Amino acid sequence: MKKFLLAFGCVGAFLLGNAAFAVSAGTTANDSARATVYTNSGSNTNSGSRGKTNAVNAYVQNQRNTYFLITQPDVDTACRQKIMNCLTDYCGDTTVVPGKTSGRCMYATESELYNYTLLCLQKDTSILLPQYNTITKNGSGGMNTAARLCPSYVQQELMSYLSMASMADKLTKSHSDLCLQRRRELEAAMACHSVALAYGNETTSMLTSQLTDFCGAGVAGGSAEMVTRFVNAGNVGASVWGWADKVVGLELNSKGANWESAVDAVLASYTNRMNLACGDNLQLNTVSHPTTTDTTPNITNAVQTIASVAFPSTNTNKKQNPYEDQSVFMEVTSMYEIYDYNTAKQVIDAGLTNSPLTQNSFLTSAQMDSMQQAYRLGTKVFIIRDSTRCFTVPVATLTQIETSLVSQAFANCISR
Repeated sequence: MKKFLLAFGCVGAFLLGNAAFAVSAGTTANDSARATVYTNSGSNTNSGSRGKTNAVNAYVQNQRNTYFLITQPDVDTACRQKIMNCLTDYCGDTTVVPGKTSGRCMYATESELYNYTLLCLQKDTSILLPQYNTITKNGSGGMNTAARLCPSYVQQELMSYLSMASMADKLTKSHSDLCLQRRRELEAAMACHSVALAYGNETTSMLTSQLTDFCGAGVAGGSAEMVTRFVNAGNVGASVWGWADKVVGLELNSKGANWESAVDAVLASYTNRMNLACGDNLQLNTVSHPTTTDTTPNITNAVQTIASVAFPSTNTNKKQNPYEDQSVFMEVTSMYEIYDYNTAKQVIDAGLTNSPLTQNSFLTSAQMDSMQQAYRLGTKVFIIRDSTRCFTVPVATLTQIETSLVSQAFANCISR
């Protein structure tokens, strides 16, 4: 029995020893595993940090960089904003004067604005692009400043600013009360211009009555002064010989030589008034009038009758130019479509050089004959049209006035 108990005790002691050893070994193994986990999780950058700290920091930094790249401008845009702020501070937006609105830098020179903008940028040492200064956001000076990066953009942005200021000034003028008043005045003057040419040789009372109806004091833009100016335009009484000519001829209402041009001059004065008030460049195109230089026909005839001697004529150009009233341009309609300018020029050249009896798919014989006759009389431009297009084809050198007239009358035509 004692031997049995001894043997059983030895076996129990052996089993208990193995269990204790197993618990001790398990504890040591778990501690080592946890240490390994901590070490591996921080082995990327900072050994010993807990969890996903490095990944979180990288994500935050990436979000910050993405925010600045999206919300902050590039160098060109940032410099434009800086330069515009400098010009706005110097010039101000607008100066409001009773009846007029204009910028303070309307008469400033380009060099003045250029030098001021450079000085304004030199004082700006703040950070220009914050996305490149996320670590030292409060830093100043250095390479990333407006003073360092923006001077090369001043000239380009200054031209843009001056262009916009000019356009704004034109818009302000064109919408001002003075401009609207001058436009109505010009409309009334244009109506009276036509009446003055039509009734210029009538009696003064009839001419005054007609002009009063079209541009008198009761008409929008009209006035008694306007009526008087058109009535007296080209009046022979402007000179001593003119009054004498009226008395001798008993024609107290007659107009002097070139009186149509005097009427045109009155209309031109109202056109200039409108251009100054509105900032426009409207040009007046009038019909050419025949010119004469002999201003004393009645006196000459009277003296010749009394003394049988004629005064020597001062008119050295008695023969009038037969081509004076010939139009500068002539319109021609093509029988077939013309798709480009080169074809249009070839058609015009063929119409002017070939015989009118030559077969032509685009022009008839009558058209070709009329074109050649007009060219001999002084026509310089031919306008050829098809069903949808028109082309301006010059065949002689145009003056500046003729070029302006054709370009305004046929602005929708293809010229080249």
